[in-house]
Parts: sequence; C-alpha cells; structure tokens
Amino acid sequence: MLKLYNTLSRKKEVFKPLKKNQVGMYVCGPTIYNYVHIGNLRAYVFADVLRRTLKANGYKVKEVMNLTDVDDKTIRESQKQKKKLKDFTKKYELSFLEDIKKMNIEKPEIMPKATEHIKEMVALIKDLLKKGIAYKTDDGIYFSIKKFKNYGKLSKIKTKELKVGERIKNDEYKKENVNDFVLWKFYDKDDGDVFWDIDIGKGRPGWHIECSAMSMKYLGKNFDIHTGGVDLIFPHHENEIAQSEASTGKNFVKYWLHNEWVLVDGKKMSKSLGNFYNLKDILDKGYSALDLRYFYLSAHYRKPLNFTFTNLDNSKNSLNRLREVILKIKNSRDKKNKKNIEGAYKQFLEIINDDLNTSKALSFLWEILRENRLNDAEKYELAIKFDDVLGLSLKEEVSAPKDVQKLVSEREKARKEKDWKKADKLRDKINKLGYVIDDTEKGTIIKRG
Repeated sequence: MLKLYNTLSRKKEVFKPLKKNQVGMYVCGPTIYNYVHIGNLRAYVFADVLRRTLKANGYKVKEVMNLTDVDDKTIRESQKQKKKLKDFTKKYELSFLEDIKKMNIEKPEIMPKATEHIKEMVALIKDLLKKGIAYKTDDGIYFSIKKFKNYGKLSKIKTKELKVGERIKNDEYKKENVNDFVLWKFYDKDDGDVFWDIDIGKGRPGWHIECSAMSMKYLGKNFDIHTGGVDLIFPHHENEIAQSEASTGKNFVKYWLHNEWVLVDGKKMSKSLGNFYNLKDILDKGYSALDLRYFYLSAHYRKPLNFTFTNLDNSKNSLNRLREVILKIKNSRDKKNKKNIEGAYKQFLEIINDDLNTSKALSFLWEILRENRLNDAEKYELAIKFDDVLGLSLKEEVSAPKDVQKLVSEREKARKEKDWKKADKLRDKINKLGYVIDDTEKGTIIKRG
C-alpha cells in the first residue's frame, strides 16, 4: 500500500489514482536561463524516485515536466548576452537534458516548452476573463484573488489582509505579497522582441499561467500528482490551483508533493556566499553524478539536506563499497529460492511505499547484503530489483572509450612518478570527457560522470 504525504492535507494519505492503474504526474521543471544547481537536482531525483516507485507498484505513469523558456529571468538574461530568446534558452535546455541523463533520471514522457503553448494559455485567460475572474489593466491581465474563495488552501496563507486593487506583476515575489497576480503582461520596451501580438493584447504570459495550461493540456482538467520544491508552494502552486480551478470548476490536483531545501554548510545556497554548485562543479571535483544521487537518497525528501563535501565523500565511499560488494557476488552460481527473493522484495516495497523512505530503503539494501540469511545469487537479484527504484545503476559496468583509458594509464604513470600536478591535469581531462576516477586499494575504478 503506497502512502504519500499530501501538502494539501498536511498528512500521509493512501494513494488512489483517479484512473485504475494509470497515474498522471506533473513535475515543475527548470527555468532554462542558467545551469540547474544541486538544489534543483534534488527535486528532479525525488520526482524520479516517485515515478520509479509508482512503476514498481504496477502503475503506468504519464509524466509531464515543463521547460520554462519565457519569463522575467529568461528575457533579462538573454538581453544581457544580446541573444535571441530561443537561442539563449536552447543552450540551457541541452545542458539540463544532459544533467538528468547523468543523474540517471528517467526522461519524462512529455517535456513541453512554454513558448510552444501560448494558444493554450490564451484560451485559459480568455475563459477567466469571460467568467469575470480575470480583469484588464493598462499593463496586463490579472487574476482577482477575492473572486476565488479557496485561495490559500495549499500554502495555508491568510488572505484577510489582502489589499483590494494591489497587484503583483513580477513572476516571483515574497510570501507576504498576497495580491492579484498577472496572467498576461502587456508589452513594454524591456521585453525587447519577446511578445505575441494577439487579440487579448500584445504581450507575453506570466509564469504561473504556463504550468496550468501545459499540465491540463496533457493530463486533463484534474490529475493525480504535482511535485516541486517547497519554495514553489507559494506563490506558484497556489496560483496554479486558483487559475485552474476557477476556470474548470474541478479539483485541479489530488496529491501535492514537495521536497525540502538543500543547504550548503548549513546555509542557504547563494552565489554571493560562494557556496553555489551545479553538477559540473561537482564533477570537476572528481565526484560522479551518482555519488550525488546517493547523497540525495540518504535523507528523506521532506527533510532539509545539508550539503558538505564531507557528506558527499561519505556517499561516494558508500556507493563505491556497494558496487564492490555487488561486483563480487554478480556471477554467483548459488541456487536461488524464489520465496526468499519475494519476501525480501516485499519488505523493500513496504519501506519505499511509506512516503518514499529512501534512507531506510538504502539501509535495508545494506542489511540484505551483509546478512547471511540469503545466498549471493539471491542478494544480487534483490540488489538489482531494489535499484529499479533507487536508480544507482548498480548493474552497469563502465567500459570507458580508448581515449579515456589512455588518459587513465598516463595518470597512473604520473602518480607512480609522483608528478601530482600532471596527474591532476589528466584527471581534469578525464572529467571533461564525462568520466570520473576513484583511486581504491584494488586500483583505479572508472565511472561515468
């Protein structure tokens, strides 16, 4: 029985999809104006574990993850670089796709871009105007919060101090700004050449309307699951609910799931503090993307996670030990007992089905491998079955290309000659080719970045 913590009710609930054996799931994807950071990546790994857990329970999953390619940030940054919006965002779209591949995140069935769904956004805005819930001003079309009585039901924010007529034009704003929010921004010179000249007015969409339009296009007017980081609860997800339900008159999403923050050395990640990391930064320091994934899995998704390189070292060492154990038992010829495997896998599912308890699931995997109640063949089969949910690529053996192997050999020679400077440069070259190396007692292990 799968239980998930629903932010809407603030409690764990037994998961019951709207359609038997089918799950519609929307994941708030990245705004493609920069490289995604390790806080973003936690959200996507969490959503991936949820997806894999649903599949392990026999559900067919239809996952939609959006790419925000038009908003305040993308326009501002593309203008700084004097590039066309489409050319600017393409670079970060490709980088993101490469990052999730390295993190072993299964690609969603649909990855829509905002700029390709203006028609759906305009239709939704027109409907809200027709119903009298949206209204026009001289700078845009806004959603009237006072006309949606359930505003605040997700974030539990109080709307009593709402100042009638106060409006928020920016896509993102502070939690105390409980005011009408923009659906469509009328054109001004700061937008440059980013606009759509249509009947509701020359301009561009606000951020919040994008996700409502795209999610309902592919998943319907109401669907099962919506995920994101806790920072999206207000205003983004609250506004999604308001505009969607005000239009359709139906419950928008049944289960809302949110992951907690990633802190760095106990502090909020910030470029000004010098503690801001993306995946490339991690790889350049000699870690693999799966070392980072293991680190995320080591804590429950609803608990804040403190990133330090000491903690990442621990995860790296644990994953290396795990791989060594599995490699050792891989070719065991022990006779497997089907009941032993089924019983242990049932225990694993019970653990992961308790609101995606990955830290306990990892502990159970180690328990299975260390105890003698199962033989090596049974242990190996279970580890691989567990990994279908954990996504650590435990079955995969890395076969590095010849040019990488050559660099590794050169580095080994440099290390033997104690030419540490040359060895470090060769490691950097290997990392840039998408591989990382671990120096163990048994020799050098090559892994995909």
